[in-house]
Amino acid sequence: CHDLLKMQLLATVQIPLRRVKTMTKTLSGKNMLNNFVKEHAYRLSQISFRGSNLTIHPLRNIRDFFYVGNITIGTPPQEFQVIFDTGSSELWVPSIFCNSSTCSKHDRFRHLESSTFRLSRRTFSITYGSGRIEALVVHDTVRIGDLVSTDQQFGLCLEESGFEGMRFDGVLGLSYTNISPSGAIPIFYKLKNEGAISEPVFAFYLSKAVVMFGGADHRYYKGELNWIPLMKAGDWSVHMDRISMKRKVIACSGGCKALVDTGTSDIAGPSTLVNNIWKLIVPRHRHYVSCSAVNSLPSIIFTIKSNNYRVPGQAYILKDSRGRCFTAFKGHQQSSPTEMWILGDVFLRLYFSVFDRRKDRIGLAQAV
Repeated sequence: CHDLLKMQLLATVQIPLRRVKTMTKTLSGKNMLNNFVKEHAYRLSQISFRGSNLTIHPLRNIRDFFYVGNITIGTPPQEFQVIFDTGSSELWVPSIFCNSSTCSKHDRFRHLESSTFRLSRRTFSITYGSGRIEALVVHDTVRIGDLVSTDQQFGLCLEESGFEGMRFDGVLGLSYTNISPSGAIPIFYKLKNEGAISEPVFAFYLSKAVVMFGGADHRYYKGELNWIPLMKAGDWSVHMDRISMKRKVIACSGGCKALVDTGTSDIAGPSTLVNNIWKLIVPRHRHYVSCSAVNSLPSIIFTIKSNNYRVPGQAYILKDSRGRCFTAFKGHQQSSPTEMWILGDVFLRLYFSVFDRRKDRIGLAQAV
């Protein structure tokens, strides 16, 4: 099956040319981005802004569960909606040869229509918390707004499972190259190496659903950034001092590891500790809570490098598709002796986050 696939991928075809319209605008002025977001939310997935060596790329909030943004791949460009994920390193999208029920509902890359497509002979697989993919390693031109990475390595997904009903085509990983199962140079590295961005820095402003490349715009957070060194230069994990509620430590009592992950919707931790937090928040109903009680729920404080990051009940309670309110704390099985938490979008909607690859650190500040 794979041999046949490779023969088909290597087939030579004539590529028809077509005109592609692009739109770029430069933002200036204190509140232009905020105003534009409010007035043109329905068009955000199509427009990127560039100015002062900073590229601001819009994302789309899918019911507070995940954020997707547009990229294009190939020549002429084919458009995909991907999750910009600090918890992984691979870029992948579905192939036209992926016939699973999930792939068939997503946009799939038509490699024969791209004049810049290049095949390799390697495959890889990734298992996420919510699904799994198997992909073929390929190369092509990838664009994030005005940012262009030529001959970018990415995965062409051949099999996909577990992503049923999720409104995204693929994932664009923004973590370190050492956790890449394919050995690829992640697109963020390549953009810096090719001079597309001046600084190896990107930032997320999830309260207005944007990602920034090449720096951070100080207009979108209050005060100063609190810089936190990574535990090691290998993923976006930092040391967390403790988690507390009503001045009592409820988790991470001896310090723990916290992964700052834009690809996770929840705040996740060891199942036993999460169960205890559920009991403290909603002692009778566990996961679900009365929507009328949300405003009376206590804040939970995450202390990182001696700074307190408050997450109120209105932030850690979400609504499902049936309108039921539930706690956005999710348990996972602890696989290492080090207690580990994942600070996902529930946390990051409140705090502007900057990921500095040059100095291996993360900056946090309250979002405006």
